[in-house]
Amino acid sequence: MNANTADLANAPRSAPWWRFPLLWMVLAGPALVVVASCVTLWLAMRTPDPVVAEDYYRQGIEINSTLADKKLMPALSGRNHAATPADDVPPPKQ
Repeated sequence: MNANTADLANAPRSAPWWRFPLLWMVLAGPALVVVASCVTLWLAMRTPDPVVAEDYYRQGIEINSTLADKKLMPALSGRNHAATPADDVPPPKQ
């Protein structure tokens, strides 16, 4: 038995790959992404997107008119008031 063989025989044995915690920390990220993508795919397949109505424009106009009737748009009326010049202020000279 020479010196190299004795060193190999007395060397500590390395542990199996699954015994290293750093390896599990490295593998946890991609594994979590795979699980999250499967959950996202399941949610997407379970709840389909709603179909847009063919008369969506008319429905939007009706919603806007009902909101205007109920005075639920104070920001819009305030903006229009600020943009409209008052009657008693003369126009700026050019």
